[in-house]
Amino acid sequence: MKKSFDVIALGELLVDFSGAGRSAQDNMLFEANPGGAPCNVLAMLAKLGKKTAFIGKVGQDFLGNMLKDKVQSLGIDTTCLYADNSVPTTLAFIHNAPDGEREFSFYREPGADTMLCEQEISEEMIAGSKIFHYGTLSMTHSSAAAATERAVALAQKHGLLLSFDPNLRFNLWQNEDVLAQAVSFGLTHCDILKISADELCWFTKESDLQTAVKRLRAQYAISLIVVTDGKNGSDAYYQDIAVHTEAFLRTDTVDTTGAGDTFCGCLLNGILENGGSDLNRERLTKMMRFASAASALITTKKGALCVMPDGDAIRKLLRNRNSDEEIKK
Repeated sequence: MKKSFDVIALGELLVDFSGAGRSAQDNMLFEANPGGAPCNVLAMLAKLGKKTAFIGKVGQDFLGNMLKDKVQSLGIDTTCLYADNSVPTTLAFIHNAPDGEREFSFYREPGADTMLCEQEISEEMIAGSKIFHYGTLSMTHSSAAAATERAVALAQKHGLLLSFDPNLRFNLWQNEDVLAQAVSFGLTHCDILKISADELCWFTKESDLQTAVKRLRAQYAISLIVVTDGKNGSDAYYQDIAVHTEAFLRTDTVDTTGAGDTFCGCLLNGILENGGSDLNRERLTKMMRFASAASALITTKKGALCVMPDGDAIRKLLRNRNSDEEIKK
């Protein structure tokens, strides 16, 4: 059938309350930033001109309405974004350390994103897409977990590429064993994996990154594995090709929220532009550098979903970096 969407994603859509200084009474102030990892990925793709759709649930409240309006304004299809009239929109409060790293406090017991149900998964929408993207947060509660499993099954039935980013939030899980089961499900049902070095070492119980990658590749048949490691850069593994990309370090970082999602969106964009996951070293290197540049740019702004960099800004940073590298030779 005709593919109406490049990427369809399922998962959490929420409000990230990030610090915005202090009031005249010395109270903490927060800015309500739209967020949620899967939708952040779509926002980056939409910025690069790709057709995207989101599957999820918000509350039937003013914050949920705000989220839907923001997502629609970015050009993301919201046909499968539902509103729950009994459970409020999920919230997350973010504390930023001086280096831009974050600590999350979630208000999600209950939260509307966990109420997505199996009957709300549209086979037509999934069948009309090229890539299906998801993470683990849609598997923390039984209803949304069943919805996730159905969406994954439909994506496989209709021949989509499956993209998985664990995006671990340990404080949202009953225990680490249950979380590990959800991660294993995702690893079993994906063609493209974006995972952080910390997440990979936690799951494999290996402290050495290369050993962890070898163990993962031996256990799961994943076509493309990309491991991000913050300031240490990122590594991609495809067939017998391994590519390392240096991080685009900046001195003006204010917030790392969404950096991994930005990277993932660019990665999927590269796969789409290369006609699938048939890659060579040159293509993979180009994709990784583009994603690294984009994820560096997003850290210079607060929030994620509404401040994704555009292609011109990413390419300009790449040109400047290439010029600097030539001068150093």
